[in-house]
Amino acid sequence: MIDFSKFPNPCYVIEENRLRKNLEIIKTVADQADVEIILAFKAFALWKTFPIFREYIAHTTASSRDEATLAYDEFGSKAHTYSPAYDDQNIDEIIRCSSHISFNSLSQWDRYGARASERGISCGLRVNPEYSEVETPLYNPCAPGSRFGILAKDLPETLPRGIEGFHCHTLCESDSYEMERTLAHLETHFAPWFAQIKWLNLGGGHLMTKKGYDTTHLIKVLKGLHSRYPHLHIIMEPGSAFTWQTGDLSAQVVDVVENQGIKTALLNVSFACHMPDCLEMPYQPQITGTRRVADALTGPVDENAGELIATANNYRLGGSSCLSGDYMGMWAFPEPLKIGDTLIFEDMIHYTTVKTHQFNGVSHPAIGLWTADQKPTLLRTFAYEDYKNRMD
Repeated sequence: MIDFSKFPNPCYVIEENRLRKNLEIIKTVADQADVEIILAFKAFALWKTFPIFREYIAHTTASSRDEATLAYDEFGSKAHTYSPAYDDQNIDEIIRCSSHISFNSLSQWDRYGARASERGISCGLRVNPEYSEVETPLYNPCAPGSRFGILAKDLPETLPRGIEGFHCHTLCESDSYEMERTLAHLETHFAPWFAQIKWLNLGGGHLMTKKGYDTTHLIKVLKGLHSRYPHLHIIMEPGSAFTWQTGDLSAQVVDVVENQGIKTALLNVSFACHMPDCLEMPYQPQITGTRRVADALTGPVDENAGELIATANNYRLGGSSCLSGDYMGMWAFPEPLKIGDTLIFEDMIHYTTVKTHQFNGVSHPAIGLWTADQKPTLLRTFAYEDYKNRMD
């Protein structure tokens, strides 16, 4: 268990033992199903932890020039790269740092495909099976009018020379049964072209390290896919699964204010700046030692929010930026909160540090590692120069 007193506050802290447990699960699936599972930087790119990852996986996936360069420079292998749109300014660096490049459209392939193929890149196309069970529209890559991928009706009967793979992404923190149903739609639409390709990338969203995820079923589904198309190299690129429940964010109460019966505990972190998914999508982290209750002003946020319990210890949590909406929910605490109290936001490693920003000049939390031998390692702290240099 992390000893947060050994780190600055606020601080993201990843626990090495929990990370290795996830990596072992992922490697087991990869080995037993004979697939390649790679890390998606869009969910986690803390490069000082890459030596741990390299004990279990060999490659990563990038969605931009800078992610591809990070893969090449710091992970030590070329990236599997996909971007909705490449441009002249970035494509040459992406080609230098990539082993695989997936193109979002035939026009992108026509523009850059020959340049990539001539450099020995294995090229593919992103395809859209027109099916996804993702319920949050903001995260549904197959919604009507989606800008992602090529529809089956728009593919030529014979693929352009140089296309060696298909890339497909339809999931978001999904289980193996959603993947199985999605795979059925993918095959229905695109199996006629499978004989023409060498690899199939099933994208991310496979939350195989979540408690209750049926990895046995996932392995069975993947083996079935292999049996139908034994020539295909199968790739999966989850993001959240690698760092799911591997670390937390510490915060401190710096003030308590009250307005029309609503008490707000003001924190030294910001939901807008440091936990953006809490505002962008219906993601609510657990807070150690508390429970979520309904908000007295907005009502229940979800079916698990519970009833508003009128106690003296209900607090809305407010962030440190000037954005009016920089707050999250209503929480029942066992004791009244006071200035200096520490709160621990659980499972705050995936999709946090890769999305944080410094709106309002709000300081970025430190980043730490709680090692396997129970020692604190401070990986990064942030200062005024970090904010200033972004504007330089």
